[in-house]
Amino acid sequence: MMHNHENAPHLHEQHFNTPVQDYAPEVKQLLLDYTLQLADTTFILGHRLSEWCGHGPVLEQDMALSNIALDLIGETRSLYQYAAELEGKGRTEDDLAYLRDAVEYKNPLLVEQPNGDFGDTIMRQFIFDSFHYFFLKELQNSTDHRLAAIAEKSLKESSYHIKWSSEWVIRLGDGTEESRQRIEKAIENLWPFSGELFTMTGTEKALLELGVISDYSMIKQSSDAHIAKVFKEATLEIPQNIWMQSGGKEGRHTEHLGFILTELQYLQRAYPGLEW
Repeated sequence: MMHNHENAPHLHEQHFNTPVQDYAPEVKQLLLDYTLQLADTTFILGHRLSEWCGHGPVLEQDMALSNIALDLIGETRSLYQYAAELEGKGRTEDDLAYLRDAVEYKNPLLVEQPNGDFGDTIMRQFIFDSFHYFFLKELQNSTDHRLAAIAEKSLKESSYHIKWSSEWVIRLGDGTEESRQRIEKAIENLWPFSGELFTMTGTEKALLELGVISDYSMIKQSSDAHIAKVFKEATLEIPQNIWMQSGGKEGRHTEHLGFILTELQYLQRAYPGLEW
């Protein structure tokens, strides 16, 4: 897959509002499935983080968590809007977010895991950011103009997110005895969900063959290097040879997603027609 990095800074301005590209029906279906997967991922994590609003350990971090949640929801809206256009059946971003069943959501299992304590939330965010930032860097060079534009727009925010969660991992790992114990427990609980982020589904492999997206092994190399650097500074050990959970990107979820959707979808299902 050839990338034109020199043109990347102009993609957003040129293509963010352009019509859906002239794809064959089978390609359009692949892109629809993929765009929904990306939207579901940031939607569910954004909601999880929003649960911290008013409950953060200190006001500054309460606001930081809320702002990251808002950034992810903003990315979600662009993706659901594009998905609605790709589908072309008159559904809106609200329909896609609030009127689908749990098995239709294709987010990885990591993002639906409970907030736990602050250490759990930090580790979940750090693992996600270490994927998301490098993923967006590649996606901004996609041959699909709309996905490229959305990635370019979201990359700057993601660069702040990965800086924030990395600094907290270092602070907790190399902090007090209690903070270290908590972040080590968070690693033990959440690391098994990290592998799914880089495991490509059939849809992702098909789009890779079409040259629309990059090979996730390239993203994993960058992510692994970043995680190793941060863990070394935090004096933490990276788990080795453990069983990785998967299934979320194929629609098989933990019990947690059902509770999230019950809360998220209540208003829209009780009072149909409300707008985001």
